[in-house]
Amino acid sequence: MIILAYFSAMIFVTLLGAGNVASHLFKSFSASKQITIKQWYNRSIEAIDTHKNNVAITSDINALEEADVYIIAVSDDAITNVASQLPFKNRLVVHTSGSVNIHDLHKKHRRGVFYPLQTFSKTAQLDFANVPICIETIDKKDYQTLKTLALELGSPVKKVNSDQRRTLHLAAVFVNNFTNQLYRIAHEITESEAAEFDLLKPLILETAKKVQDTSPYMAQTGPAKRNDVKTLKKHLALIKKEEHKDIYNLLTQSIQNTHGRKKL
Repeated sequence: MIILAYFSAMIFVTLLGAGNVASHLFKSFSASKQITIKQWYNRSIEAIDTHKNNVAITSDINALEEADVYIIAVSDDAITNVASQLPFKNRLVVHTSGSVNIHDLHKKHRRGVFYPLQTFSKTAQLDFANVPICIETIDKKDYQTLKTLALELGSPVKKVNSDQRRTLHLAAVFVNNFTNQLYRIAHEITESEAAEFDLLKPLILETAKKVQDTSPYMAQTGPAKRNDVKTLKKHLALIKKEEHKDIYNLLTQSIQNTHGRKKL
């Protein structure tokens, strides 16, 4: 009997940046048997100094060694500058941004995007099984390399183009950043009357759970959709800050426009 075994090649990765995304990628890549982190670069060595016993670290961009993939995980505004400073050409260089164009990477590189569609905090535990990786490449053969990286993380993989990625990033701001700001406002409102914000947490979870199986349009409830004018006016009277009243009115009007109700 002939037994055929498939051995995938080790992928050598260099990380550039020390923010939330880079920190989580380092942790997860380090646990993979098929990925080796060749180096970790950051302009400030102090930010990655605690990892010096686990990986080669450097603050000298000219000291970067050869790797299969260079992942730039820095702020959006710094991506183009970092890519242009890399002291080599014709290697696979990718960024992790949802909004930066693939062509903003220097054309001397083989260019790609490795965009993890999730919110990242350094101190929060994260399972990459819940992190879709959106991939874009100029060269088709580089797609497979990035797909392998994503699968090694345990992530779902989706091939997207720049327009789709930018749209997903914009939508992510609405469902994550803006929603979290609404949580903060709700927290401030409850605290103003010594009510417990924690009592709202089951509602927060149920709302998120509902849209897993139902469209947001169908899931909408509340006084704005019902055009419950008396309740809407009572709420506005309770709100102390004009900024919060403006947000309440704007969202109320948006819901009523969506569901064909008269404006307050």
